[in-house]
Amino acid sequence: MKLEGTLQHIAAHFSPVALASSLSAEDMVITDTIARFGLPIEVFVLDTGRLHADTLSLLNEIRTRYPIAFNVYEPDPRGVEQYVAAHGRDAFYGSVELRKRCCELRKVEPLRRALAGKRAWITGQRREHAASRAALAESEFDPDNGLHKFNPLAAWSEAEVWQYVRTHQVPYNRLYDQGYRSIGCAPCTRPVVAGEDPRAGRWWWEIAEHKECGLHPRKRELAHAG
Repeated sequence: MKLEGTLQHIAAHFSPVALASSLSAEDMVITDTIARFGLPIEVFVLDTGRLHADTLSLLNEIRTRYPIAFNVYEPDPRGVEQYVAAHGRDAFYGSVELRKRCCELRKVEPLRRALAGKRAWITGQRREHAASRAALAESEFDPDNGLHKFNPLAAWSEAEVWQYVRTHQVPYNRLYDQGYRSIGCAPCTRPVVAGEDPRAGRWWWEIAEHKECGLHPRKRELAHAG
């Protein structure tokens, strides 16, 4: 089934549903499809307070180009202030625990608010992103948030994503032109070099097994938590 057909099916059977956009090229492909076919799917972004300027500028492009329901969620300022006061603004470099706590405050908690009242959510995750996503399902149940979760680009290649972007002249984050292949918060993201996997530039000071922020817990983590 083509992407538009998949999204139409999701919108028809799991409304209200929303796309959680990180403003990645993948999420822009889904956003463009939602807009072109007039699908009743909300798009939201988590503005962590530490995003690149290039990422933030893309927000304005989306508002200008696409007549869609688009919302931005920010972290609770009190929690961020307490974290900074107790540990320092860039304490996430110090330990995995402090980095995950920062992600919890800036991403996971706002995500819970964004998903409140939804029956399902959509992501731009792909199996090629990293070894930890090799078995990613296109449709799954998210027990952490208690709703369905769809990854309609799971089987897409990076080349297919960029072919869509070029064909439909989709706006994209200009950091990709500087060697970035997976873009998160500015202090936690760097460009990658030839031969590295797309997410190698995320939390590069940590070992690969730790490189998730909590938005997409892996199966073994959920099983352990349960």
